[in-house]
Amino acid sequence: MKDDYQKLSRYLQRLENELQQLGWWSDLPPDSEAFESTAPFCYDRMTLDQWLQWVFIPSFQAIIDADKPLPEKCAITPMGEISWREESPETVTALISLMHDIDSLVSRHE
Repeated sequence: MKDDYQKLSRYLQRLENELQQLGWWSDLPPDSEAFESTAPFCYDRMTLDQWLQWVFIPSFQAIIDADKPLPEKCAITPMGEISWREESPETVTALISLMHDIDSLVSRHE
């Protein structure tokens, strides 16, 4: 499991780097009400890139840091494909591919 945590940690860092390169990384979090959303991916109050930055990456980093079990399933790729369907493929292909790698790594622990 330790190897998986290291691999996941690298994926999370690459995800952060990719979001930064796209200019989709923010120094300021969404307002506090956005974090109270009960919708999947907080889609009703955050953009997907905000959710990745402020919810997904910190949550998975906390799991790694605490050496807790990974969730049984992860499926963020479809949301990326839907959320960024208006973006040019050149813009989001690497990001979507990385999200797929994360999904595959986490979901194989079922």
